[in-house]
Amino acid sequence: MTTTVTHLETSVAIDVSGLRKQYGDVRAVDGLDLQIPYGGIVALLGPNGAGKTTTVEILEGHRPRTAGQVRVLGEDPQRAGRRWRAQIGIVSQEATDARDLTVREVVAHFAAYYPNPRPVAQTLELVGLAEHGKRRVRLLSGGQRRRLDVAIGIVGRPRLLFLDEPTTGFDPQARRQFWDLIRTLAADGTTILLTTHYLQEAEALADRVVVIAAGRVVADGPPATLGGAGRDLATVAWLEGGVRRETRTATPVPVVAELAARFGGDVPGLTITRPTLEDIYLRLIGEGHE
Repeated sequence: MTTTVTHLETSVAIDVSGLRKQYGDVRAVDGLDLQIPYGGIVALLGPNGAGKTTTVEILEGHRPRTAGQVRVLGEDPQRAGRRWRAQIGIVSQEATDARDLTVREVVAHFAAYYPNPRPVAQTLELVGLAEHGKRRVRLLSGGQRRRLDVAIGIVGRPRLLFLDEPTTGFDPQARRQFWDLIRTLAADGTTILLTTHYLQEAEALADRVVVIAAGRVVADGPPATLGGAGRDLATVAWLEGGVRRETRTATPVPVVAELAARFGGDVPGLTITRPTLEDIYLRLIGEGHE
């Protein structure tokens, strides 16, 4: 009989050691290690073919592994039963189609699968669809449809929520509204594993970013310090005699003070830049493929 492990019985929501997934001669995941504690938002980044999707599908219990140890909410997803699955929420890229049902009917249908679901009205309120409960799914906008996908994913009160590219195709305003929803879920105690290709999204939402390349974790940490970002040199640039000049330094403030003294005040064309998360990410995945 499968035993459900409670929050107090395990210190981490996800515990992965030496994970491998092989298809013939191809290693999609090659010795991956990953630990994610309860609470907060973790963003999983990686180029296409890096093993990101395969890893998530193994964690969800949808794909068997070749080797390694995996525990999600204290159990092996490959062997876990229905009670374990009731604690997992999944919002995939391709949502279940139910064009002719109403929003309320869809959420009520999925709620029936869980032993202690959220009330349908509360779920719709949480995802911002309270006013659209009677609307047919085929009449929803793209952003509203993704909110319905999230409603389906959270109606069972999951302790762990997988979000796979949740804002693909959103306009900037819809994306930021969706971010507010994700923050609300995290504040409510849900552990969230987010996969995304939008680096700005990872930077805005995640407490921690994990970068996968060539089937391995190549960087893991807060967005501000990922890959040694906090130690990268700043570039101070300015105009002098009509020529663009620049210098790289770990301490830009004294450089700017020296320039201000030299120019007697404002420094023409002054800019101070550090590598962005995108710069760091591209460097990391380049190193991961070497």
